[in-house]
Amino acid sequence: MQSQKTSVLYGGNASYVEELYELFLADSLAVSEQWRSYFESLRLPLEDGELHIDDIAHAPIVEQFVQLARRTGQQSLPATTADPQVARRQLAAQSLIAAFRMVGARRADLDPLRWAPSPPMPQLSPVFHGLESGDLAKKIELPGQHFWKGDASVADLVSALEATYCGTLGTEFMFLSDASERDWWQQRLESTRAKPTLDTEKKLRILERLSAAEGFEKYLHIRYTGQKRFSLEGGESLIVLLDELISHGAKNGVRHVVMGMAHRGRLNVLVNTVGKPPAYLFDEFENKAVNVLPAGDVKYHKGFTGNIDTPDGAVKVVLAFNPSHLEIVNPVVQGMARAQSEQYELSERGAVLPVEIHGDAAISGQGVVMETLSLSYTKGYGTGGTVHIVVNNQIGFTTSDPQETRSSFFCTDIAKMIEAPVLHVNGDDPEAVVHAVQLALDYRKAFGKSVVIDLVCFRRHGHQEQDTPNITQPLMYRSIGTHPGIRQLYANKLVASGLLTDEDVSSVAQTYRDHLESAQSDALDDSSETGSLAVDTAHPHSQDTGFYSAPTLEQIKALAARVSQLPADLKLHPLVAKVIKGRQEMATAAKPLDWGMGEHLAFASVLATGVDVRLSGEDSERGTFSHRHAVLNPQNREVRGQGKYRPLDHVAPGQQGRFTVINSVLSEAAVLAFEYGYTIARPDAFVLWEAQFGDFANGAQVVTDQFIAAGAAKWGQHSALTLLLPHGQEGTGPEHASARLERYLQLCAQDNMRVCQPTTPVQFFHLLRRQALHAAPRPLIVMTPKSLLRHPEAVNELEEFTTGSFQEVMGERYTTAEQDQKVTRVIVCSGKIYYELLAHRRAVNAEHIALVRLEQLFPFPYEAVAEEFARYNNLESVVWCQEEARNQGAWKFVDDYLRDITPEAVSLRYAGPPPGASTAPGTMSMHVEQQNLVLQSAFA
Repeated sequence: MQSQKTSVLYGGNASYVEELYELFLADSLAVSEQWRSYFESLRLPLEDGELHIDDIAHAPIVEQFVQLARRTGQQSLPATTADPQVARRQLAAQSLIAAFRMVGARRADLDPLRWAPSPPMPQLSPVFHGLESGDLAKKIELPGQHFWKGDASVADLVSALEATYCGTLGTEFMFLSDASERDWWQQRLESTRAKPTLDTEKKLRILERLSAAEGFEKYLHIRYTGQKRFSLEGGESLIVLLDELISHGAKNGVRHVVMGMAHRGRLNVLVNTVGKPPAYLFDEFENKAVNVLPAGDVKYHKGFTGNIDTPDGAVKVVLAFNPSHLEIVNPVVQGMARAQSEQYELSERGAVLPVEIHGDAAISGQGVVMETLSLSYTKGYGTGGTVHIVVNNQIGFTTSDPQETRSSFFCTDIAKMIEAPVLHVNGDDPEAVVHAVQLALDYRKAFGKSVVIDLVCFRRHGHQEQDTPNITQPLMYRSIGTHPGIRQLYANKLVASGLLTDEDVSSVAQTYRDHLESAQSDALDDSSETGSLAVDTAHPHSQDTGFYSAPTLEQIKALAARVSQLPADLKLHPLVAKVIKGRQEMATAAKPLDWGMGEHLAFASVLATGVDVRLSGEDSERGTFSHRHAVLNPQNREVRGQGKYRPLDHVAPGQQGRFTVINSVLSEAAVLAFEYGYTIARPDAFVLWEAQFGDFANGAQVVTDQFIAAGAAKWGQHSALTLLLPHGQEGTGPEHASARLERYLQLCAQDNMRVCQPTTPVQFFHLLRRQALHAAPRPLIVMTPKSLLRHPEAVNELEEFTTGSFQEVMGERYTTAEQDQKVTRVIVCSGKIYYELLAHRRAVNAEHIALVRLEQLFPFPYEAVAEEFARYNNLESVVWCQEEARNQGAWKFVDDYLRDITPEAVSLRYAGPPPGASTAPGTMSMHVEQQNLVLQSAFA
């Protein structure tokens, strides 16, 4: 409720409302129908027979007027004079303005087909607000509106409102909570009646772009009849939109555009916007392209990078690769844009513009859209505002009507969750499309926020060219069949205005066709194919994988001291203070190093070389299991303000890389895809994503399948993203027991990634350093521990961090030849169960059994395992032991390898739980029983 100082029901208007109520009491027909219904609904108990303003102000119906006035930016209406009719008209007009601003887009002229009736909108009628025909000629004065200075008639106001909010550009912005932003939109729209002012050059450019868009589709339709291309016909204004986005963006300081988009119109965008040579595309249609990649991909999944010259400077435009899971590219684009923007000063990060092109059904139907929107203004993921473009075919993905694809009125309503203004524009009016782009980019520049352009168009063909859409959409496609095309409509407009002749129009179309005809379809060489990649992902730290150098003892001691030193006035929580005290003892070699300290030393040593480290996840600052504490929260905030302390920021001040650790939003798919995109644009950075529990990555399976595992094989797109997935049977139930190791191993092929399960802090230390500094770029999947974070035997001495390297296989250490001769059985395992096997071997004194740990599962360390087996001349059996169910874990993957390595006279068998539908027992007692059976089986 507004205060008495700001409500329209106070001040000079109070007496007016009271007078209306007195008229109503005397004769209910003496007031307008709207006021009559309001007063009748109040039914207030009056002690003295009079209605007081306090009573009305608390009435829920009249509160609507208060809210309308607030949203229109008016503090109050002008004080009324003796004439209550003046105030009545002014209050009603203010209400009418607010209605048009809020819902005018619902009656806007947006549909090029005009095949479906517009919904009735009585609130946009003057009568609805108490303005009768006799009021239309009356003059009113409305401060705060931007249509004109001074006063005008009610009829003038109605005409201005309809032109501004119900034309071919419909806008939604009144849900913005910032009054200055709402006023910005009101001023920009109402002062121009939402109409652009375009010079002749711009109009000719629009025609040329429409001719290119249409000409491209018609050329492919004739030359490659029947082949899939996901035509843009019906939505050719998208090419105009993107052309203006690049040129106007350059005026606003944009230097990089990172785009992600669906199939629809992708080939057109690749050639006519991003600049892919038509010859490349023709070779792909004719299967002439030289594919130097292990797998490759279809042409409408590919990306490209172009440099576009504009009068305001060159703009680098990247169209990202993406699979058929179309909306999953959105967070990838955000990650790429964030990585690029961090190369600029904070004040200049608007130079990188992320652009997401959605389908109308996809933006409202795919959950990753919501997840990506949620990242928009968060600390670790914001990109300074995204332009979202919806190619709105009004038909969904195949044959669906809108009511079958969403519950909201507009497909773009999901964007309101981040208060992104929405511009709905009729694709048949390319000048309005240009205006929408200019407004969107100017708003982004002014406020650093996202905006949505809903390009309402149609789809001349089916979902793809073999489809027959009029089977399910006969009325729509009857209308489409009579539509002359956007280019023809705009050409007719220019000819009618005298700007061009019919011959000029034909010449523009022929020029583009000649351009396509002249494109040569010579076979591509290797360099040209590589040039089509969306980004250059060569890893600057790539070296011979056989080379690795551990830090010296002096370096390790110095790093350990720096990550454990704290400011004297930093007061920590007692539990955290205990952890830091332990690290200080580790730094002086007074006690062995645990997992958290080993990880800190790995990060510190990487940062000290000048490499940036970025770690994100839902609990990454503290660590899900409270083992990391990379960010220390002061308990005495009155001393240190609100500042947090990051020890890893102080490894080598002025020389070190930037350390970023982020508690992410509660999202796996969007955040993991974001980090993947970040690695594509920043191959020089060490980027890690940590699942709160390993199975949380299940929600991002598409990212793993389509990008992490296959991006290099399909697109030549190399990522060095590292995934940390807590994994292990701890007796706490099936949830969060397993990171689904088997899924990652199933995806392993063609040296596409590494899958490791280190069991000691020093192993983790060397593994992370190898990934960050020396490994050829490929993803790393790490099954990280839970109970081993504090296991008394999962520790290392400080000196161990200064020698050696990551051991892909760890066999028995410190054994003699005589001890090796005793061994008749080797138990091969991976992960935490090693420590349980070790304890059981001690308990039963089984000296004839050797334990071999696979610390790396893929690429499978074939030779190292074979060397371990060769140590034991009296070997009789090899046992693979795991705590995961037989149909899970690594058994199905390692079985073939172990059979190849195991000597012919030696048996190989499995020891572990039987196949299971769930990942773990549901109670601690069942877990203990199962683990005992596994150990007994391995040693039996």
